[in-house]
Amino acid sequence: MIAFRFPYILLFFLAFLLFFIMWVKVEKHYNKKIWRKMDPELKDKLFSRLDANFLQWKNRLTIIGLIFLIFSAAGPQIGTRVSPIERKGVDLVFAVDVSESMNAQDIKPSRLEKAKFEISQIISQLKGDRVGIIVFAGSSHLYLPLTSDYEATQLFLDAIDTKMIPNQGTDLSTALRTAMSVFNKEDDKYKVMVLVTDGEDHEGAAIEMANTALKSGIVTHSVGVGTEKGSLIPIYNDSSDNRYKRDKKGILITSKLNENMLIELANAGGGIYSRFNNRDSKYKEILSAIDNMEKRSIATHIYSEYEDRYQSFATISLLFLTAGLIMPTRKKKI
Repeated sequence: MIAFRFPYILLFFLAFLLFFIMWVKVEKHYNKKIWRKMDPELKDKLFSRLDANFLQWKNRLTIIGLIFLIFSAAGPQIGTRVSPIERKGVDLVFAVDVSESMNAQDIKPSRLEKAKFEISQIISQLKGDRVGIIVFAGSSHLYLPLTSDYEATQLFLDAIDTKMIPNQGTDLSTALRTAMSVFNKEDDKYKVMVLVTDGEDHEGAAIEMANTALKSGIVTHSVGVGTEKGSLIPIYNDSSDNRYKRDKKGILITSKLNENMLIELANAGGGIYSRFNNRDSKYKEILSAIDNMEKRSIATHIYSEYEDRYQSFATISLLFLTAGLIMPTRKKKI
């Protein structure tokens, strides 16, 4: 395998080839005109000390040297080099509420889309932390196991929607329970979960579960998405029209942010409470809390990359150009 750091320099090969063809044709044309009119005796006398064979090799060496010089300037990278990399960070799991109430639009464009955007901002600024994602509503599922592949994480995050879990409702405790099963039980720290929800816990027991998680070394931050005033809950059908969710009596349901419960949950989990609203950069509060945590060496990774080999070609070029420069063109005396 071979790659080039500056591949556009290879275009000089084309320019060099065109120049060489033109030079050969022009030289051939003028040589014919000159030698045809020149007296043979004068020609022999003028070039009596010139060895045409040596001159030809001198030109060849110079041309080869220039070819290697262009090749070297393009920055050839050949083979692979294995390098150890030590990553320091924490294991970070986002638990994202995908219940229908996250479709509410008191936060623009919707609670879920705002949450995904802010989480994306956090992921884009991580350095070495492993990331996992849990989605939950009436039940919870591990959506993305812990990984340090942030590009893949962003792709998984973008695909989250409120149709992922048919069992509707909001059970925060099941999300916490799933998160506890994701982390390495041998570590007593370096574990953090970010619970992103509108706080409507229909099942209860979340605060107690957060305290249990803290005892096992998992710090839980809570993020509220929504407003205290609340909003109606759009329900989208297949024709892209929407209606609003109603209770059994046919009354429109207004989903409101349960901020007090989320604050209690964060306190029980040893973390902080933040709120994603219509303002920018709210993710920085959570990111700062993660950055301030004690970090550990998660793993020593190795990766392969092309190794620069321009030095070898530059050396070869220098040798050919030097040989072409110092090579004599005089005939040897017999």
